[in-house]
Amino acid sequence: MQEILKKILPKYPANRKDSLIPLLQEIQKEQGYLTEESIEAVSKYLNLPVNKIYGVAAFYDEFRFRPRGQYHFQVCRGTACHLFGTDTFLKELEKQLKVKAGATTRDRKFSLEIGNCMGACEHSPVMKINDTYYSHVTIDSLSKIIRTLKEKTE
Repeated sequence: MQEILKKILPKYPANRKDSLIPLLQEIQKEQGYLTEESIEAVSKYLNLPVNKIYGVAAFYDEFRFRPRGQYHFQVCRGTACHLFGTDTFLKELEKQLKVKAGATTRDRKFSLEIGNCMGACEHSPVMKINDTYYSHVTIDSLSKIIRTLKEKTE
């Protein structure tokens, strides 16, 4: 952790509040999420209160405070996807993955997140696993996807 921060912090001007978001983005890109240690280091470096940094990071959906799973599921909750039944397959995901939305399994293989509109309304319902989008998701297709991923992790 310290090595990552030593490498990233000097790239940004100290005490410059406008560096906060790009700095947090780069830290998260390197370590996968924002830790308490990294937020405290940014606080000292930029001379900003820790609670201010948490407030900014919590405001934006892109920032995470927990590690993601090897397979990170994001379920679109935009209007079109909601109308096409994302509630149903979200419950099915929670059941099959044994994880609640917003959490990661203990073995860190799977994480589940509810996302905002993914901009693919004509393909509703939509979900994303890591960087792969799945459209017109059904309970059957969802079960097949999960089965395939579980086989890969065994």
